[in-house]
Amino acid sequence: MKKANLRLCSIVSLAALLVAQPSFANDKVTVKDDRGVEVQVMANPKRVAAVSYLGVDVALALGIKPVATTYMTAGREPDYLLGLTKDMKAIGQRAKPNLELLAEAKPDVIIAMKRYTVGNAAQFEKIGSYLAYKGELLSESYREVTDIAKVLGKPEQGEKLNADFKRHLAEFAAKAPKGSHPRFQIMWAGDTPFSFYTENSAASIVAALGGDNIVGPAPKEGKFGAEVSLETMLEKDPEVIFVYDSGPDRPHENNPIWNQLSAVKNKRVHYVGDQWVETNGPIAREIVMREAAHYLYPEAFPVVDVKAEAAKMIPANLGQ
Repeated sequence: MKKANLRLCSIVSLAALLVAQPSFANDKVTVKDDRGVEVQVMANPKRVAAVSYLGVDVALALGIKPVATTYMTAGREPDYLLGLTKDMKAIGQRAKPNLELLAEAKPDVIIAMKRYTVGNAAQFEKIGSYLAYKGELLSESYREVTDIAKVLGKPEQGEKLNADFKRHLAEFAAKAPKGSHPRFQIMWAGDTPFSFYTENSAASIVAALGGDNIVGPAPKEGKFGAEVSLETMLEKDPEVIFVYDSGPDRPHENNPIWNQLSAVKNKRVHYVGDQWVETNGPIAREIVMREAAHYLYPEAFPVVDVKAEAAKMIPANLGQ
């Protein structure tokens, strides 16, 4: 009887051990990226690299500091990421990532912007598990945050980040002055400014707060934006203009039409930070929402301290 009991205990113990040990399949997480490719990533990757700030944004919000990232503008460490990018290996401008520098970082997973990397997908895949996302539309943001949080081993936190933002956006929209729909435009600097359709992430947020985008919705099968002449801008006359601030070159200001615009006359042109360019991460979209509310309705919403808001979402120990 004792031998039988010992044998039974041994079988039970072995079964418990087998259950406790993850199988090979459970050692990896599988997600489908915006190429439509199912990518397997090792569970709880330790070394995260990012081509664009999306991966950095999500990782920091989850309490993980990436080892490498591209930059938007050389020498500029974004306030909305608390300047923590200075501690990460710089692997080039986001549109021209340096594969050699990326390989030196030895990443477990690479979270990349699709349009800048898909042409070299095979090379990226040799360096680490490679995930490519569009990072263009607010409708895509929620899935991107969910996917990346899952890959980084924190799916519940990812779901919470999405739920929190949706709630905050609804609350801010409810507080916006009723019946007020300021005409707005979001653009890159240029002789003929490239401007963004309403589906674009930042524009979607401004529109959700009651703004009326002069560029309008995207045509079917269209891009996320289009060139808009100063003549057209004068015709549509935006009341608030957001300009992506990528440096000292502002050729649009040299056009005599520029000073005829209502937004210019009323000093409602805002040169905005990198969070307005790469808005799909949880930190960026939260700050853009708060900034947009103030810029649209300065008497109803307070001025935003970008670093203070970012510090509420990024664990303090990541700065040590």
